[in-house]
Amino acid sequence: MNMELENTVKLDKSWLQELEPEFKKQYMKDLKFFLQSEKKKGKEIYPKGKDMFRALNLTPLDQVKAVIIGQDPYHGPSQAHGLCFSVPEGVSIPPSLQNIFKELENDIGLAKPSSGCLESWAKQGVLLLNSVLSVEKGLANSHSSKGWELFTDSVISKVNEKEAVVFLLWGNYAAQKGKSIDSNKHLVLKSVHPSPLSAHPNFFGNKHFSKCNEFLESKGISPIDW
Repeated sequence: MNMELENTVKLDKSWLQELEPEFKKQYMKDLKFFLQSEKKKGKEIYPKGKDMFRALNLTPLDQVKAVIIGQDPYHGPSQAHGLCFSVPEGVSIPPSLQNIFKELENDIGLAKPSSGCLESWAKQGVLLLNSVLSVEKGLANSHSSKGWELFTDSVISKVNEKEAVVFLLWGNYAAQKGKSIDSNKHLVLKSVHPSPLSAHPNFFGNKHFSKCNEFLESKGISPIDW
């Protein structure tokens, strides 16, 4: 195993097998140096180091059925835990996730959950991937263009090599991130972002959750219990 990775984080073996070369590249060494430097300056970084690769560890590559792409982690205290749009148990549900839950109710009649923790999705094969995997407290996008985007592009590339995966791309950022996905073998669902800051009424009615399951079932893959 690559020593840089060994010293910082344990990565699920199905991902490690494919992504280990990334950790030897200069951009990842530079990213690691940046994160260490920020911590030495006393800056608070979210999520905790052990959770930065949590999306990959909860959803092994060989189990990925669907991918939801976010931008960067929540930057408020106690919110980020390594899964896009998700917050830990007991943390109030952010506005974007409130709208996701509203569409779930509109689409498949699922009553709004009391928790914003999406771990159950991740464990069923929904890769909840942010493009950038860390952020400074209180400063959205503060760790963009530091190398994470290259790493997560590689993650998406590895998923793209699979067969019959559903990609849920909400907003222009996610659409750009997913522009290399092969739509001939995967289902690519696009809509506006669920954030209230977007034209979010157009998010409602996209029926992405039922469309995802219909596609999976058509391929003989068990659907997601949203």
